[in-house]
Amino acid sequence: MMPADAGLGLGDGNVQFDRLDRRFGLRARGAKRTWEGVRRLLAVALCFLLLGSTTLGCGTPPPAPPPPAPSVEGYIVGAPDILLIHVLPEPEIEREVRVRPDGMISVDLVGDVQAAGHTPYQIAQSIQADIGRFKRDAAVNVTVVESPSQFVTVYGEVFRPGTFPLDTETRVSEAIGLVGGARPFASLNNVRVIRTAGKQTQVIEVSLGDIGKGDLSTNIVIEEGDLIVVPPTALARVGYAVQMLLFPFQPLLSAAGAVANVDQARQVGQ
Repeated sequence: MMPADAGLGLGDGNVQFDRLDRRFGLRARGAKRTWEGVRRLLAVALCFLLLGSTTLGCGTPPPAPPPPAPSVEGYIVGAPDILLIHVLPEPEIEREVRVRPDGMISVDLVGDVQAAGHTPYQIAQSIQADIGRFKRDAAVNVTVVESPSQFVTVYGEVFRPGTFPLDTETRVSEAIGLVGGARPFASLNNVRVIRTAGKQTQVIEVSLGDIGKGDLSTNIVIEEGDLIVVPPTALARVGYAVQMLLFPFQPLLSAAGAVANVDQARQVGQ
C-alpha cells in the first residue's frame, strides 16, 4: 500500500523544501552581498565628493596667500612719497598714504608713524609693533607707490649729465642709462658712487665693464642723494689737458686759420 501522501507527490516534501530553501536562500544571500557592495561603492564615492568639495567644510582648507615681500631695504622714504600700507589677516586693511612734510604718516588703529628717514621694511616693523596691541597675528607690508622725493646726480663721461628723480628701484647701470649712457672715452671700470649719510661719506667702486660681462656684484641700488661719477680714461685726460693748455691760444689759432683761408682764396681767384 502506498503512503497516504504518495498520490499527492508529497512523499519527499522535506527534501523538496530543503532544496527550495537552499535555492532561494542562496539567491537572497547573493542579493544581500550585491546590495552591500553597492552600498560600499556609494560610500566611497560620497567620501571622494566630500574630500574634493570646499563648500562642505570637508578636508583641510587651502592656506592663505603670503603677504607681499617687503620692498628693498636700501630705499629711504621721504616726503612726499606715497606708500601702500597692507595689513593681514582679517579684517584686512589696505590704503595709500602720503608722507607729510613733517615726515609722518597716519595709519588706522595706530595714528601717526615716523616714515621719513626709514626704509619701507622698518616702517612696516614699526606699524606691526603698534598694531600688535589690537591684532596679535598682524602681518604688515609697506610698499613705495610713488617716490618723487628721491634724486640722484650723474656727471662725467656721460651724454646727458645732471640730476634726475628716482621713481622706482634703480641700479647704477640703469641710472647711467637714464642719462644717455657712457661716452666713448669713459673709464667703465672706475665708476664711483659717492654716498653721504650724515657726516660720513662713502665711496663705492663700480665696474661697468664687469657688469656688462654678467658680474652684477657692484651693480648696487642707488639711494637718495647718491652722486655717480664716470671718469674719463687716461688717454682722454691727456687730451683734455692739452685742450686746456691750448685754450688761451685758441682765438689766435682761429684768427691765423681764417687769414690763411683768405690768402688761399685770393690765390685761387688770381
